[in-house]
Amino acid sequence: MFGGLGKLAADGLVHRTEKATEEAVHAVEEVVKEVVGHAKEAGEKAIAEALRKAHEEGDRVVKEATETVTSTVTNAVTHAAEGLGKLGQ
Repeated sequence: MFGGLGKLAADGLVHRTEKATEEAVHAVEEVVKEVVGHAKEAGEKAIAEALRKAHEEGDRVVKEATETVTSTVTNAVTHAAEGLGKLGQ
């Protein structure tokens, strides 16, 4: 009789252990999903920020190059016009 009770108790313990293990696995899965979600979000934000900064730097370089070319061309035209003016005198 006690052998049957011992088996029943052992079966109950096994069932509770399996249930607790399943719950622990589920909890870990949820934590992992949340951590991965946060990491993905942080990565996306970092990439967006890097792209924004690269775009701003590109805009700055283009602006500086445009200003330099404009200034150089303006100076060359002014110099040429002054040279032609001196020739005409």
